[in-house]
Amino acid sequence: MVQENLSKILYERFAKTIKEASNEEIYLALLELTKESIKEKGNTKGKKKLYYISAEFLIGKLLSNNLINLGLYDKVKNILLENGKYLAEIEEIELEPSLGNGGLGRLAACFLDSIATLGLSGDGIGLNYHFGLFKQVFEDNKQKAVKNPWITSESWLNKTDIKFEVLFGGFKVSSTLYDIDVTGYKESCNKLHLFDIDTIDESLVKEGINFNKEEIKKNLTLFLYPDDSDKAGNLLRIYQQYFMVSNAAQLILLEFEENEYDIHKLYEHVVIQINDTHPSMIIPELIRLLGEKGIGMDEAIDIVTKTCAYTNHTILAEALEKWPMEYLDRVVPQLMPIIRELDNRVKAKYFDEKVQIIDKDCRVHMAHMDIHYGFSVNGVAALHTEILKREELKSFYDIYPEKFNNKTNGITFRRWLIHCNNELSNYISELIGNEFKTDATKLEDLLKYIDNDEVLRSLEEIKKHNKIALKKYLKETQDIEIDENSIFDIQIKRLHEYKRQQMNVLYIIHKYLDIKKGNIPKSPITMIFGAKAAPAYVIAQDIIHTILCLQEIINKDPEVNKYLKVVMVENYNVTNASKLIPACDVSEQISLASKEASGTGNMKFMLNGAVTLGTEDGANVEIHELVGDDNIYIFGESSEEVIEHYKKFDYISKKYYEKPEIKELVDFIVSDEMLAIGDKENLSRLQKELINKDWFMTLLDLEDYIKTKEKVFKDYEDRKSWNKKALANISKAGFFSSDRTIEEYNKDIWKLN
Repeated sequence: MVQENLSKILYERFAKTIKEASNEEIYLALLELTKESIKEKGNTKGKKKLYYISAEFLIGKLLSNNLINLGLYDKVKNILLENGKYLAEIEEIELEPSLGNGGLGRLAACFLDSIATLGLSGDGIGLNYHFGLFKQVFEDNKQKAVKNPWITSESWLNKTDIKFEVLFGGFKVSSTLYDIDVTGYKESCNKLHLFDIDTIDESLVKEGINFNKEEIKKNLTLFLYPDDSDKAGNLLRIYQQYFMVSNAAQLILLEFEENEYDIHKLYEHVVIQINDTHPSMIIPELIRLLGEKGIGMDEAIDIVTKTCAYTNHTILAEALEKWPMEYLDRVVPQLMPIIRELDNRVKAKYFDEKVQIIDKDCRVHMAHMDIHYGFSVNGVAALHTEILKREELKSFYDIYPEKFNNKTNGITFRRWLIHCNNELSNYISELIGNEFKTDATKLEDLLKYIDNDEVLRSLEEIKKHNKIALKKYLKETQDIEIDENSIFDIQIKRLHEYKRQQMNVLYIIHKYLDIKKGNIPKSPITMIFGAKAAPAYVIAQDIIHTILCLQEIINKDPEVNKYLKVVMVENYNVTNASKLIPACDVSEQISLASKEASGTGNMKFMLNGAVTLGTEDGANVEIHELVGDDNIYIFGESSEEVIEHYKKFDYISKKYYEKPEIKELVDFIVSDEMLAIGDKENLSRLQKELINKDWFMTLLDLEDYIKTKEKVFKDYEDRKSWNKKALANISKAGFFSSDRTIEEYNKDIWKLN
């Protein structure tokens, strides 16, 4: 049937057989075939519906993911193979949607997959960004940002006839809703709703990612997170956020009214998950719209408080949005009386400035509004939630202990095992059957093979195949050569000082100098990075520059490059991740303890048989508990110790810098070798930052990091023992399925029918 349908589409559209058709034509035919199959599945219905609102949905390429979830992947792969075509090559035709950037967006995508897989009624709501964050290219050993277009005439986007008007201060705009189908694994489907502005003008972007930020009617959905280093950029972000939530609120009420439910019982049929603070204005907007329907302020506030739940993704104060009232007065004047009223009600009950919505500097704290006027507040890892309760949000926890709960993040195994590591997935099925695809805890059955030499050798062989595939991919895409017989040590995540890519850089310098002294590692080492730095984040861009300079120096040094290789993957995204993660031996999770809320890359690596080198931070804590001391490498000071340093202001980086062994590494950043190919301003700024500030305590943990990493590489030489560690990690990864996370959200928060 699949072959007949595919052949029919190809003949009707291109008058060709499967054998005759080009990869591009087959891709378009598969797109049509898949959309038809999705239509047949229908949408999940329920008496109560979830709306998951997020600024980001990093969904990745969808063809193979959808084929897997629809149960068509193997059939299509084999049909193509019989006709001399390769599904992997056809996948490359698809452009990756530019709808997200980091872990926040990827998590939202995994959650939508699991919501559909569990047969729950729940849709995502976001914006249809035309150019995403940006496409990263490297020039002169620096990051350059250019636009990242992805919308084509035929894609997964389905234009609907739903339109809304959104009123800003002084003008209004019209929106159009586009939907992307979200397939559940062998279940029915949900939707990702993406709103766009009718007057968008892509030609506004002339060079790089620069455009007139004040032409709101033309620029509103051009970019994810416009550069907010100036007032115009900040205002544009507020325009975007209100555009998102105003459309969301109107859609929610439209669907609600179509079901003819009682508006006074909104919370019995609707639950809204506010993913981070970007959608926080949904609270005053819903109150406003309920008021327009004749509901009084007291009741409207009560209804909305029972409808909205908030997920906190950070303990970094700067990441909890605080907008000046002056900006909100300008962009959303219709919301300001409501926000002031919400704040007045808080101030009438609580005198603690820490819990007020509007502070003494006339800034509106979005997270504070979410906590007061939502019914649930969750962190995303056990440690993160405890820090919120004990430290960062303690004043709120004292008021609302019943609202706080933990929901440790998860990943969808369909994307991060079945799709990206099909050989490993098939081998696991051979060993323990297919149940792990819907019940990830079944992976524990692999533990019975922990002493089976044949299984351990097979795991190593699969890892080697994935390394060879990555080698081929990097050669084709970046003309970079790597050695599949080397240890692949990988750090891929958003570039931020708290994630401490700079500490990894200092290790590379240590290893480089060590090899120059004649200390040759037993196995060669390939150090791989992938990350984008926000356009306004200067130090993050300096770190990228330093990595690229080291890449050039080391890779051109014949004394060293046989033993050490540095690779910075250009334009890191889901597609790259799906090649990198299956090939990884050592998973770098080295954030400063207490600063990473959870992380999900750590889970993906673990699932694919990499061993974690990390601090006791975020979900690393839970990984450690699951795999035990022998199957993870932990270093660095604890979160409690780090929090104490911040309280006492007793960490002085210069004291650590003055140690000769650390000074040598930090000073190499501005050495003659580096300055010969690098930019003095960038390199000097990073060196000075480490010496004089080092807010995320790189030098504090550096010596322990180097020592622990050397132990990792030494232990890798005992291949049998290492393969046991890999198997232990895979077998214990089941807890981190997003299906488990979503079951917990539903049981404790959403209570969908």
